[in-house]
Amino acid sequence: MPRRVVGVGVLIALVWLAGCGHRAPRQRVSTATTRHAAGAPPTTHAAAPAPGPVSFTLAATGDLLIHEPVTRRARALAGGHGYDFRPLLAEVRPILSAADLAICHLETPLSPDDRRIAYWPSFNAPHEIAPAARWAGYDTCTTASNHTLDQGGDGVRATLDVLDRAHLQHVGTARSRAERSWRIYLVKGVRVAHLDYTFGLNGIPVPAGKPWLVDLIDPRRILADAHAARRAGARFVVVTLHWGQEYRSAPTSEQRSLARTLLASPDIDFIYGSHAHVVQPIERIHGKYVAYGLGNFLSRHAPCCDTPATRDGMILQVTITKLRERFAVRHIAYTPTYVDPRTVTVLPVARALQQAGLSPSLRQALLGSWQRTVSRVNLLGADRLGVAADQRP
Repeated sequence: MPRRVVGVGVLIALVWLAGCGHRAPRQRVSTATTRHAAGAPPTTHAAAPAPGPVSFTLAATGDLLIHEPVTRRARALAGGHGYDFRPLLAEVRPILSAADLAICHLETPLSPDDRRIAYWPSFNAPHEIAPAARWAGYDTCTTASNHTLDQGGDGVRATLDVLDRAHLQHVGTARSRAERSWRIYLVKGVRVAHLDYTFGLNGIPVPAGKPWLVDLIDPRRILADAHAARRAGARFVVVTLHWGQEYRSAPTSEQRSLARTLLASPDIDFIYGSHAHVVQPIERIHGKYVAYGLGNFLSRHAPCCDTPATRDGMILQVTITKLRERFAVRHIAYTPTYVDPRTVTVLPVARALQQAGLSPSLRQALLGSWQRTVSRVNLLGADRLGVAADQRP
């Protein structure tokens, strides 16, 4: 089964991930991309795709936030030599691998050699999380967050080098001016543009003369990038935003205002976000959708901030279909997830509840997680729009 996602540009050969102990999941389409520098002509170099399917699916998740409990568990699973994050993602692998385009959010820098591993307030995570994410079915990761510059510009470069070695695409940060800005993927014959931005950097200044290291939220910049993506042939434009207030389920007034501004543009089709560490609602604005926050995905906060709600997340599952001459979101579903605090494993809640032998405490925790996630997704009336969990417990 070839890989699923092709970016506009030069096709690259199929590869298997190295150093994982297992082969990568077989994907449906080969991947290659073209990045567009600011001010560069928004041109493409591939012939127009032949007529093909008129719909595709996108899966997206919240934070891969590698706190010490996550690393400690991965270390134990690797027998004390390196880190094995794959078992922590094994339960969600079938869901992620089934999507035509699967997107993760990598909140932290990665250490290329596992030296200087660090946690809050300045993260530096083991590089093994990247091949594990690829193994789990992800095609690409967003990398713009408030922790992007925790290890400075060298940390940005190291992180992107690690993602490249794992054959994961990336958007939101760059190693040079030429690499900056958005990316286009070819998904089942459809050009899909992906733009990614963060609200800030925890007070760390962007190095002088290197604004391309990370994309910051600026409505005018986002609208200009989306317009350039359309001119380059994008048929569907996704914007991801690291925004909002931590541990707050309701979106802030700033989030809602920015969503209205961006979705009023004909160049932007869909928005989803991260950063709050708890699930936030889905809303329809100007006939389009915004998922304000997908919660955490793989994370285990320090004791100060580890609550049942920070273990909640979801896999957003979006079906995009050609309607007349435009591609638009036809259907949104989601899979509530929960991180088992004992095993640090990401569990699809409804499917986990169907398993025999669950302890009473875990069953109760899963039921509570389900109720929290569904109620928060529906805070702004998503259920009345037909948005629903893909399975029920």
